[in-house]
Amino acid sequence: MKLHPNREGNMEASWLDLHRRGELKRRAEAAVRALTECRLCPRSCGRNRLADERGWCRTGRKARVASFHAHFGEESPLVGSVGSGTIFISSCNLLCTFCQNDDISHGREGDDVEPVHLAAMMLGLQERGCPNINFVTPSHVVPQILEGLLIAADNGLRVPLVYNTGGYDAVDTLRLLDGIVDIYMPDFKFWDNEWGERFCGVRDYRERACEAIREMHRQVGDLSLDDEGVAVRGLLVRHLVMPGGAAGTPDVMAFLAGLSPYTYVNVMDQYHPCGRGAADPLINRRITAQEYAAAVRAALDSGLHRLDDRERRRRRL
Repeated sequence: MKLHPNREGNMEASWLDLHRRGELKRRAEAAVRALTECRLCPRSCGRNRLADERGWCRTGRKARVASFHAHFGEESPLVGSVGSGTIFISSCNLLCTFCQNDDISHGREGDDVEPVHLAAMMLGLQERGCPNINFVTPSHVVPQILEGLLIAADNGLRVPLVYNTGGYDAVDTLRLLDGIVDIYMPDFKFWDNEWGERFCGVRDYRERACEAIREMHRQVGDLSLDDEGVAVRGLLVRHLVMPGGAAGTPDVMAFLAGLSPYTYVNVMDQYHPCGRGAADPLINRRITAQEYAAAVRAALDSGLHRLDDRERRRRRL
């Protein structure tokens, strides 16, 4: 893991060394330049977001934030005793029809913020004792996050960063984050591209998710925990079980096990019809107990054994 002691002997996040060397500033500047013809995500809209043009994500020059708080609903290694320091970014580069946060993604709930405001959110969450700063749906606002991080770093931010994404990420953008993001937490939503096209309007979800997750794992490796069981670095993958096997769980689990049998996975059972998903006959119902049990068996049969604590508790009951 890349937490290392500073002069006072305290452990600090990996990106701080990049900041001291000026590399964090260089990465932020490169990311901002990319906004002139935005191809931050695989949709490659090409809009000039520095001029406030909008593409699929409907986000221009400024990041939009719905809320920020210490969040206890995240995976066990992120929560600690205080809660994950979560910043919910508005809109999304996927806009799934069934989004479980429809008001934030499709409704764009929230306010546009300057980098200094984003920095203040990070610092406030650290001051509350949160063990990490957790950016939810950050794929379309990487430059804005890096601008805020520069300010936060100058004002005492020290905790690890979590990149909490839908999995539809461009490898070139992820490379800008190498050594900056400590914990990657992507979804792997579907294996069959038919469902990616039906639910998200993308024909290459599987390919882009596989590329992105491989790059994430190359950067940070398997999930590492401290002595209190709190994540400090590594990859954690979410997989939402969907009705009728639409998520392609066995194939997803086989891919993750092939990446590493130590991949930490949250097999999630909370799907419920939201947004336009409620009108889709394939997914207009909750999953059954049998569908969820089959998904967990698929994970175990593939050789994966690091399932989120909440799932381990269910299996003991």
